[in-house]
Amino acid sequence: MTDTTDRYTFDEDDVVVTHEKSYAAGVPAVLVSLRRGLEQMGPVRTARTLFKLNQRDGFDCPGCAWPETPGHRKHAEFCENGAKAVAEEATTRTVTPEFFAEHSVAELLGKTEFWLGQQGRLTHPMVLLPGGTHYEPIGWDAAFAMIAGELRALGSPDEAVFYTSGRTSNEAAFVYQLMIRAFGTNNLPDCSNMCHESSGSALVEMIGIGKGSVTVPDIENADLILIAGQNPGTNHPRMLSTLEKAKGNGAKVIAINPLPEAGLLRFKDPQKVHGVVGNGVQIADEFLQIRIGGDQALFQGLGRLLLEEEDRNPGTVIDRDFIDRHTAGFDDYAAAIRQVDLDLVVEATGLTLEQIQQTAEALIASKKTIICWAMGLTQHTHGVATIQDAVNLLLLQGMIGKPGAGVCPVRGHSNVQGDRTMGIWEKMPEPFLTALDTEFGIASPRKHGLDAVDSIRAMRDGKASVFVGMGGNFVSATPDTATTEAALRNCALTVQVSTKLNRSHLVTGRTGLILPSLGRTDKDVQSGRKQQVSVEDSMSVVHLSRGSLPPASKYLRSEVAIVCGIAQALFGPDHPVPWQEFAADYDRIRDSIARVIPGFEDFNRKVRAPDGFALPHPPRDERRFDTTTGKANFTVNALSWLPVPAGKLILQTMRSHDQYNTTIYGLDDRYRGVKGGRRVLFINTDDLAALGFTDGDRVDLVSEWTTPDGTVQERRADDFRLVPYPTPVGNVAAYYPETNPLIPLDHVAVTSNTPVSKAVLIRLERRS
Repeated sequence: MTDTTDRYTFDEDDVVVTHEKSYAAGVPAVLVSLRRGLEQMGPVRTARTLFKLNQRDGFDCPGCAWPETPGHRKHAEFCENGAKAVAEEATTRTVTPEFFAEHSVAELLGKTEFWLGQQGRLTHPMVLLPGGTHYEPIGWDAAFAMIAGELRALGSPDEAVFYTSGRTSNEAAFVYQLMIRAFGTNNLPDCSNMCHESSGSALVEMIGIGKGSVTVPDIENADLILIAGQNPGTNHPRMLSTLEKAKGNGAKVIAINPLPEAGLLRFKDPQKVHGVVGNGVQIADEFLQIRIGGDQALFQGLGRLLLEEEDRNPGTVIDRDFIDRHTAGFDDYAAAIRQVDLDLVVEATGLTLEQIQQTAEALIASKKTIICWAMGLTQHTHGVATIQDAVNLLLLQGMIGKPGAGVCPVRGHSNVQGDRTMGIWEKMPEPFLTALDTEFGIASPRKHGLDAVDSIRAMRDGKASVFVGMGGNFVSATPDTATTEAALRNCALTVQVSTKLNRSHLVTGRTGLILPSLGRTDKDVQSGRKQQVSVEDSMSVVHLSRGSLPPASKYLRSEVAIVCGIAQALFGPDHPVPWQEFAADYDRIRDSIARVIPGFEDFNRKVRAPDGFALPHPPRDERRFDTTTGKANFTVNALSWLPVPAGKLILQTMRSHDQYNTTIYGLDDRYRGVKGGRRVLFINTDDLAALGFTDGDRVDLVSEWTTPDGTVQERRADDFRLVPYPTPVGNVAAYYPETNPLIPLDHVAVTSNTPVSKAVLIRLERRS
């Protein structure tokens, strides 16, 4: 039985705060990686897993989706947080039926996410029956029958919602969405709804595809790289190696972020001599410490400066040939952007006019420009418009569809992009649905389904009563925690397909099911044959992933087998989809994918190439734009920014260096100088003084949101330690999911419906 002592509890009063770091990685990253591996896996298992991580004959990292350099993999092709992710999944600790017999759901609800995650791998399917206090074991067939019975009893298929985490493989995602559409609904919320949906919404309108247009070699050979609203040192550490190569080739890097991030200041690659005994490599040539929500103003101001320089020196700044041949809407954009008030841009960004002008000069000097971004841009009310104004800059200079230039939305979770390609979207286009119906003889619904925010609303309002989560931690990943938990408790049945214990297993409908699945590191054997799955990285390259570790329990099933088992119980033996064949041989799934999804023709052969294969990207490959105009579209957007009311602050939520999404690896944020706790609020010293607080004071956070009818709603997150930090005045930062209770469910980005997690208006109340 698992060791369930309290060594993973902690006292926030014991948190230690030192100084933030001026570099990322280095020897400490190696030591932390090894220590976490040895603690969780032991020496033999640690070596066996880490040297298979991201290798051609190994498994894909269960963390971020940053790609490897084609043809140039290192012997140790992983970062510190990738090693932590593997240690979490490949741990030898287990959560057995005896664990659940010992601990009631009520008791477990009192534990932290960190404590829950540290208990180990789930080993048996478990059920929490109506009125029950403890989870109990259940057989797989009984679990599948229970799910099928609840689904068939619904008044409409639209009364069920099916969530997907980004770690699901292409094969599992494809059969999952196939089962859901065969059932009769498009209710397919996924983690993209909460992170990069704004990127897809912006890019599809402008260039016809919601994916980035650059490759790793493009970044390595760019002249100028703008990195906005992103922290690669913690969230995508292997990106730093790519940026180091770009710097070696002469690239200029400009970091645009409210917080100084260690990885963008200096990188010490522990696999190189200068990363061990030297000073490493300076990544950012310039750091623009922008105010939260000021990025759109910056991009619009830069647009005006570029046009004015073109007026002074015609033919030297904008790419008139590209604009005339490949774009639409330039005249309207130019007319609007010339009216931008640069004084307002300075006020909105918190930057000096000189800084903005220097950035414009860097754009003018560059022949190959890439703009990278992450959730610092997407999770705003004006997130879609902000990204569009960034892309407008690239279109002005013809930076789409040329080597070393383009758009680079840096996706988070491994295969979150592949899940969308496989059909995990509530609004899949008609050609996909037609091809799916033709391949399988089903009738997919055409009515658009529910995304993550709308799914919570539907469960809250009694319009949906079955929730199925394919991986992830829906409760902790979503906004407005109290509302989300109440919505799930309003369901008849909640089902979680998981590898590790998390809070979503403890916030259930009247009946709750836990279905334990294999992870990326686990050997997957079906019908006597070892199976392989595939994933798609951030740059549209699809490759195989092969786990090799013995599963934590003989009762675990692969995600593919779980989906196919539910489908067989739901549809019976005469269904036109060959569920049993799919579960037995994943090549059969890939054959169907090849006939349904463009770009996957001859899938089984191409994916077995050493580095997989790249999916087509029309803007990158052909300068072809599948938009409503047939061209790349300039957009005109009203300027939006976030003034800070007197006595209030603007909060952004973010990850610690010791976490990945809602998975808490540990309690140390080494780069920001925090050790032993998570309930901290990073705040400028001027704000501390102005509000009458001092370093170390404990406060409650109270968010204020004004509804469309003028009502002010308040939400609370209690007991945070104030930590002086070089944030912009008026701006603060804290970790999620601890701050997710502050985010209103209805405060979402225009068009994308993404929760606004990077712009929460709060006030501080002193702890009594």
